[in-house]
Amino acid sequence: MNLAYDYPVLGAFWTAMWIFLWVLWIVLLFRIIGDIFRDDTLGGGGKTGWLIFVILLPFLGVFVYVLARGKGMGDREARHARARQRAFDDYVRETAGTGAGSASEADQLAKLSEVRSRGDISDAEFQRAKEKILH
Repeated sequence: MNLAYDYPVLGAFWTAMWIFLWVLWIVLLFRIIGDIFRDDTLGGGGKTGWLIFVILLPFLGVFVYVLARGKGMGDREARHARARQRAFDDYVRETAGTGAGSASEADQLAKLSEVRSRGDISDAEFQRAKEKILH
């Protein structure tokens, strides 16, 4: 059985490339569908139209959407990330008691460590909150 002869290295490279591009396109399709639902400027009819266009003619729909609304897509994603960060910061302040006028840094760190030990926040969240307390 000569598998290397039947399937050369260049063939394996092209197969891997096409699989990668296919997965990349699927991720882009789902990001666009998420952006359609996230967009507050579109009405119900506009969202329905774009969604039908993207689902019925996926390749053309994705490319037209990116050309027509790509810049706004990045702005909406950035706004959403800022909102998530603000919500996280508020949660940490509320949970750890790091609001204005609270106790010393040592007390704040002790409360934050206690919240982490209960499992309410992850290690990465703990590190970010600790940096905010210390700086």
